[in-house]
Amino acid sequence: LAVKDPTAVERANLLNMAKLSIKGLIESALSFGRTLDSDYPPLQQFFVVMEHCLKHGLKVRKSFLSYNKTIWGPLELVEKLYPEAEEIAASVRDLPGLKTPLGRARAWLRLALMQKKMADYLRCLIIQRDLLSEFYEYHALMMEEEGAVIVGLLVGLNVIDANLCVKGEDLDSQVGVIDFSMYLKSDEDIGSKERNVQIAAILDQKNYVEELNRQLNSTVSSLHARVDSLEKSNTKLIEELAIAKNNIIKLQEENHQLRSENTLILMKTQHHLEATKVDAEAELQTYKHSRQGLDDMYNEARRQLREESQLRQDMENELVVQVSMKHEIELAMKLLEKDIHEKQDTLIGLRQQLEEVKAINMEMYQKLQVSEDAMKEKNEIIGRLEDKTNQINAAMKQLEQRLQQAEKAQMEAEAEDEKLKQEYVNKSESLQKEFSQKEKQLLQLETDLKIEKEWRQTLEDDLQKEKETVSHLRIETQEIVNLKKEFLKLQEKNKQLKRICQDQEAALEELASKLSESKLKIEDIKEANKALQGQVWLKDKEATHCKLCEKEFSLSKRKHHCRNCGEIFCNACSDNELPLPSSPKPVRVCDSCHAILIQRCSSNVP
Repeated sequence: LAVKDPTAVERANLLNMAKLSIKGLIESALSFGRTLDSDYPPLQQFFVVMEHCLKHGLKVRKSFLSYNKTIWGPLELVEKLYPEAEEIAASVRDLPGLKTPLGRARAWLRLALMQKKMADYLRCLIIQRDLLSEFYEYHALMMEEEGAVIVGLLVGLNVIDANLCVKGEDLDSQVGVIDFSMYLKSDEDIGSKERNVQIAAILDQKNYVEELNRQLNSTVSSLHARVDSLEKSNTKLIEELAIAKNNIIKLQEENHQLRSENTLILMKTQHHLEATKVDAEAELQTYKHSRQGLDDMYNEARRQLREESQLRQDMENELVVQVSMKHEIELAMKLLEKDIHEKQDTLIGLRQQLEEVKAINMEMYQKLQVSEDAMKEKNEIIGRLEDKTNQINAAMKQLEQRLQQAEKAQMEAEAEDEKLKQEYVNKSESLQKEFSQKEKQLLQLETDLKIEKEWRQTLEDDLQKEKETVSHLRIETQEIVNLKKEFLKLQEKNKQLKRICQDQEAALEELASKLSESKLKIEDIKEANKALQGQVWLKDKEATHCKLCEKEFSLSKRKHHCRNCGEIFCNACSDNELPLPSSPKPVRVCDSCHAILIQRCSSNVP
């Protein structure tokens, strides 16, 4: 025969005992009434069997004094795996009567049975076998399949309602011995099989209902979690919607501002376009007029050429007569050439002057840039700019005058040419050459005029820029003047505040002097009171008349008693009053010792 493993035999025996104890507990509970107390014997035997099952294969742990072997370690591990077990562990630790780990483990088993979650707790513990290996050997009941079977059997205990008192019970010193007499069969047990079948059906129904209840609880908890998440998402969406609305409002405002700026820019551009159109039309008109004048001149020249060609034959007949005048004509032509060279020299000089004006404009632009750093030199630079602009205008006028003179000279030269043509008809060939030269000169003059017009336009643009810089400088100077005015206003306000502060300081000094005087008076009164201590007050019955006016006390003449000297005065005689800082009204003072008077009832007033 093969030798069996003793640990396997122990596991099988413990499993059978657990089956018997759980079955007997359920059957006895159904016959007894399902609600069990701690004194019920099958329930006590069930806890003993469970304790033996949990102790099987438990590792021995070393302590300071001896070796320790307890089941509280693996049971304490359940709260980390199953969060709902934290309440049981905390309540077990807080129990005052428990001193040993074994007692805490027994209390934990009882509380788990009352919660009907013992099977759930142990199932979480069995699943984590890597953690159980720290407490149990590899052949222990909780590490093998028998432990899972026992956990499945414990589910049937959910039909039992246990009402156990753990607080006052001595769980540390109990002896865990299994009573096998409870599990022996009898004749009555054989007769009660039918009743057990019915009870089992009822228990199955109850288990089914409890499982449904658990599933419903889990679904309700999941629905609550979903509701919470939906509420959170709803609040987040509401916040995002509010933020989006605010952003939309801001964007609408920015859009409105941009539209207004766009309209302003459009208006400015329209005005600028209108101005440019007007300038372009004026330039076109001037160009057309000048072009018409040149066309007229060209037509006249062509007409003259035709006339001269017609008169050429006549001039050839008169050539012989005019040979003597040839030298004079050549001298006249030389003079004309000299005049033309002088005019070219003047034009070159004008160009040099224009270049000098441009250089002056560049110097002015650099000076304007430097003027931004030094505000004191702005006024001087403005004056210089105005002077230079006047000089430029004068130069422009001189240029215009010189241009007019050149045009007049051109007209005179043309008149002289016509006279010479009329006078000297015989020299057609020389006149044609001169005419071609004059046409070339006209083309050069036209090009020079165009160049001068362009230079004039550039000069006008530079003048416009200089005027703009001058206007900017004037605006800055105006801003500086405004800042100076504001600074003067602030200085005046500062002076007023200083005056008010000085007045308040003077008022505080006066109050301090008055308070010091009143304190001195109070100290004098205290010294007088100390000197007059020990005197006896006069009785009300004996004091019937005022000491000063010797009149009898009545309702109109009330008694005022001095607390130091004991004298009694009427309210008409005690008119001396002293202001005190602690009281809102002045206090009456004694005439003799200057102590505070106390009003008392007169003897003849009830």
